[in-house]
Amino acid sequence: MAITTTASTSPPSAESAAMRNVFSRMAARTAANPGMGLESMRNMLESMYALTAEPAGVTYEEIVAGTCPSLWCLPLCAAQDRVILYAHGGGFVGNSMHSHRKLAAHLARAAATRALVLDFRLAPEHPFPAQLEDAVTAYRWLVDQGFEPGRIATAGDSAGGNLAISLVLKLRDDGLPLPAAIVAMSPWLDMEASGRGFMLNAANDVFHSREAAAHLAATFLGDGGSPKDPLANPLYADPAGLPPVHMSYGGFETFRDDSERFAAIAGPAGVDVTLDLADGMQHDYMMMAGRAPEADQVIARISKWLRPKLGLD
Repeated sequence: MAITTTASTSPPSAESAAMRNVFSRMAARTAANPGMGLESMRNMLESMYALTAEPAGVTYEEIVAGTCPSLWCLPLCAAQDRVILYAHGGGFVGNSMHSHRKLAAHLARAAATRALVLDFRLAPEHPFPAQLEDAVTAYRWLVDQGFEPGRIATAGDSAGGNLAISLVLKLRDDGLPLPAAIVAMSPWLDMEASGRGFMLNAANDVFHSREAAAHLAATFLGDGGSPKDPLANPLYADPAGLPPVHMSYGGFETFRDDSERFAAIAGPAGVDVTLDLADGMQHDYMMMAGRAPEADQVIARISKWLRPKLGLD
């Protein structure tokens, strides 16, 4: 199958500078307080919700999907029988369905479908594979509610992009029907912090360093997890049999290698992979949806790619 690559090379907009500024302040705060407690760190990450504009014409409903607290994003006039199962970013240690509901809603509105945002359990209280277990539970719940697997897409950003992929790997390994597509935005896959992006973008990525990524990975994996487990680190997975995958990422990310390395193993394994690179953009720049043109443009490209996968075009 083909690996399709698109690249945006326009200079970053003035609006997108807000993302860099927020990350810069967060990095400075973390450096000034190396002993920052877990609650303070989580509060800092949760504040990222303010980056995203509230999308018009979307209502929300809190539910429990099986045993996983979740949030429906319900755009007006959306298809009721298609759904994006969304996993939020935050390194598996922070953020929530609330911090990312607006990003998921922008994607759902653009694709004219509904989205279910998971509030999966967080490490270190609940290390891997708790997050994967919650995602599997929610997927099974959707199917039990009557959603056909071929009308479900998994999606997520950063750590959630990892979960969007690993969930489908787990479903495949368990012999369960697979969703129609995977959307991974700025996915964080490499639990070994070994990518060349840490060297290439050390001066460009204002928030993520090799040391920070290694610490997050260790927290996520806990005492019993392995950084080479393919369900925690999809770079070690056999991707054969996966549905089409769309991966978007910024050119200034230290994690940019994660998308490119996964595509390098998935394409030859027969998976249809689309890579969408936005030059000059920070990690998870999609969080600027509704405020920065680069975020709105990638949401539009993703939805255009996704709609036919869900049978909406």
